[in-house]
Amino acid sequence: MRILVTGITGRIGANLAATLVGRGHEVRGLVWGRDARVGKLRPLGVELIEGSLTDAGDVARAVAGMDAIYHLGGAFQGGGPFSTEDYFQINVRGTFLMLEAARGLPRLQQFLFASTDALYDKYPPGGMTAPIDPDRAPRRPRGPYALSKSLGEELCDGYWRTYRTPITTLRFALTVGAGEILHFPQFRLSKLRETYRDLEPLWHGEEQLVVMRDLNGRPWRKHIADVRDIVAGCVVALGVPDALGQTFQLAGPRAFGWDEAVPYLAERLGLPHVEARSVGVPTHYEFDLTKGRELLGFDPQYDIVRMIDDALAFERGEDVGVLATG
Repeated sequence: MRILVTGITGRIGANLAATLVGRGHEVRGLVWGRDARVGKLRPLGVELIEGSLTDAGDVARAVAGMDAIYHLGGAFQGGGPFSTEDYFQINVRGTFLMLEAARGLPRLQQFLFASTDALYDKYPPGGMTAPIDPDRAPRRPRGPYALSKSLGEELCDGYWRTYRTPITTLRFALTVGAGEILHFPQFRLSKLRETYRDLEPLWHGEEQLVVMRDLNGRPWRKHIADVRDIVAGCVVALGVPDALGQTFQLAGPRAFGWDEAVPYLAERLGLPHVEARSVGVPTHYEFDLTKGRELLGFDPQYDIVRMIDDALAFERGEDVGVLATG
């Protein structure tokens, strides 16, 4: 297949492109002309078109002749800095232009839209009490990024209903690239104390990891993803007829608790760890991945222990099957 990947220089886009090329697909990327990260794509032999998601002519050139499109490109919380207008111009208008161009393609088999778990209200007082089901949990975006992605989903749903544009929406969990879990700020006292001021008495000038608990003693719990599992989810969704018009949550094989992850990471890094309770809103959520497992065959492999082990291997220079994310 001839496949376009927007956002191809990002951590997910670059690794997705490498996987697609390895499977024999012809891959094209739409890239910003001054993006220094294009260098990591050169060994892949992908076609690169310089342009902007906010320019209709650039978008039309990029989608021309494609059989499938992964629309991963956009302004996101970890990049930038982006203004409120940037989020809406790039994520909303850019998605509209992509959909408008895509619906005129005679050979288009699938348009896969990258969305986000930021659409859920994951942090209610007391934490979540049941797994998040993407078909039942309401969209409750907060802030310009989440709102812009929610509007992008609305556009995709509308084009599916109105024009039968073959759309699949993939909501990504917080995605961790090679080596990054070792420096996850929510494990580290130096970072946590910036938000949770009641942790300040624990700080004595040297880094410690923290097993965070809520006021009832329940350990924090989170469901994130290794970039390799997100890429695998993107790949297995391609060419699945039952995926059209559907929304799927992608994440790692299971959620993890701070009581599991922090002691293990502390041991591997040779750092001390402490236990703490905070009056702040706790982290405690996980996703129900049943739909993706049943309809797509999505089978994520990288739980928190394997992510930590592979991150250490990556920092030693070992090949763990992922491109550098920078």
